[in-house]
Amino acid sequence: MLNISNNQLHKSVDITNSKSGSRVFHGRYYKYFNRFLGAFAIIGVLILFLPWTQNITGRGNVTTLTPDQRPQTIQSPIPGRIENWMVLEGDFVKKGDTIMKISEVKSEYFDPNLVARTAQQRNAKAMSVGSYGEKVKALDRQIAALNSERQLKFEQAKNKLMQAKLKVQSDSIDFEAAKTNNQIAQRQFDRTVTLQEEGFKATRDVEDKRLKLQETEAKLISQQNKLLASKNEVLNAQFEISRVNAEYADKISKAQSDKFTAQSSQFDTEAQVSKLENEYSNYQIRDSLRFVKAPYDGYINKAIRGGVGQTFKEGEPLVGIMPAKVNLAVETFVEPIDLPLLHIGEKFRVQFDGWPAIVFSGWPNLSYGTYGAKVVAIENFISDNGKFRVLLAPDEEDHQWPKDIRPGSGAFTMALLDDVPIWYELWRKLNGFPPNYYQPEAQPQSKKK
Repeated sequence: MLNISNNQLHKSVDITNSKSGSRVFHGRYYKYFNRFLGAFAIIGVLILFLPWTQNITGRGNVTTLTPDQRPQTIQSPIPGRIENWMVLEGDFVKKGDTIMKISEVKSEYFDPNLVARTAQQRNAKAMSVGSYGEKVKALDRQIAALNSERQLKFEQAKNKLMQAKLKVQSDSIDFEAAKTNNQIAQRQFDRTVTLQEEGFKATRDVEDKRLKLQETEAKLISQQNKLLASKNEVLNAQFEISRVNAEYADKISKAQSDKFTAQSSQFDTEAQVSKLENEYSNYQIRDSLRFVKAPYDGYINKAIRGGVGQTFKEGEPLVGIMPAKVNLAVETFVEPIDLPLLHIGEKFRVQFDGWPAIVFSGWPNLSYGTYGAKVVAIENFISDNGKFRVLLAPDEEDHQWPKDIRPGSGAFTMALLDDVPIWYELWRKLNGFPPNYYQPEAQPQSKKK
């Protein structure tokens, strides 16, 4: 009662003699309450000095340690139409198992014998390349034969030229002899005429000398003719050498032109063979792509393109698959202010969604249902949610993670930092300060000699 009324009952009525009044207004009541408050204060002060593990909390989800173990969708590199499904959702498939069969939707690939026909075209072109090669070899032999024949003809013409020159020398000697005989016959004739005029020679002797002079003149003219004919043969021999060179140069040039034409056709055919080889390989690979196969051992999650007869474009997802064997990890996100406190190898505690757990954030050793993890990667660029991504792997020194968790489920993470008193942690929280910045102790590295 506040005792603010003018009619105060405690002055007119004595309640200390009642049973309840004796208990309330007794002095020992205050002593017990004071003892309780004192004990509570002492316990509170002692609690303030208990150790508290600073931590950084975050939310994330379960993923895999390596990208190739994460769920993916299977696409077809070619457009097509679904013909038949070989699996059901949830089925286990091994690497290389056929998931579905598709058919072509482009008219240029409708021919079922397209691969065999392309192989026939390739083989025919390859034989054509061989024929061109043999033609080039034949032309090489022809050019070699023409070069040999030209050499022989050239030697023959040179011999004829030498013979003609020697004949010119011989005819020139005979011509000089005929000139000398003619001069002798002329002197004898003149002397005989002089003696005949003086009466020492008969007319018959003059006539004999005249006849002999005419014979020597005829021989002189004949030898001069022969000399001119020999010189003409020299010119003919020289012309023959030039003709042989020109004739065989033309023949060899034509053979070389035919050879180069054959080589050009051979190279062009070889290019066509290479193109057909490429088309043949592409058709073979494209033919094998009509069967969509599993890239690894795993489970079929969901058929994205269901039904039969549906058409799709290249690159469209057809079915989702999850690897059978994965190394689980947790990706969590931390605030930028807490990023400098994290290092590779940092210890974490992880609580998985749907898994029973009792968590004391400051006393991780007293928590139940959490599992150990360590930092294996820290993202260098901020994510879309304004936080940095941290990848956690299982801690080998702690007990194993549950086998029943699946990638994609949620997780609550705590990074374990320094141990500080509770009063310091309360003071830090009230002032909005970050946890203590520290560097982990460097592990000694053994130097190899």
